Amino acid sequence: MSTIPAQLKYSAEHEWIATTDTEGVVRVGITDFAQDALGDVVYVEHPETGSIVAAGDVVGEVESTKSVSDIYAPVAGEVVAINEALEADPGAVNSDPYGGGWLFEVKLTDAAALDSLLSAEDYESQVG
Repeated sequence: MSTIPAQLKYSAEHEWIATTDTEGVVRVGITDFAQDALGDVVYVEHPETGSIVAAGDVVGEVESTKSVSDIYAPVAGEVVAINEALEADPGAVNSDPYGGGWLFEVKLTDAAALDSLLSAEDYESQVG
């Protein structure tokens, strides 16, 4: 059974979204379910810092020993940070998907967009 932390929001494309200490900025990663389905992650292509993304845009990809999967922006805004540690250790996506395996941070265009994302219960229903 995959771990689905209750305090996070989720997208239908298997991304998780967490608020950060910086107002209006959220952190994005892929869920435990997604990393488990992918298998061993060997490479992460991030969006460019400073790029403007719309919800649903393909902003990068995660490559594993089994496949390549697109990363989608779950919210609209400006990419303000990427997890550069994944360049040296892409396996952190597997070993710590909700911690050290985060992918990028976005400064939200509209904070109300978080309300349209899935709750942990809703996401669990989708993948269960």
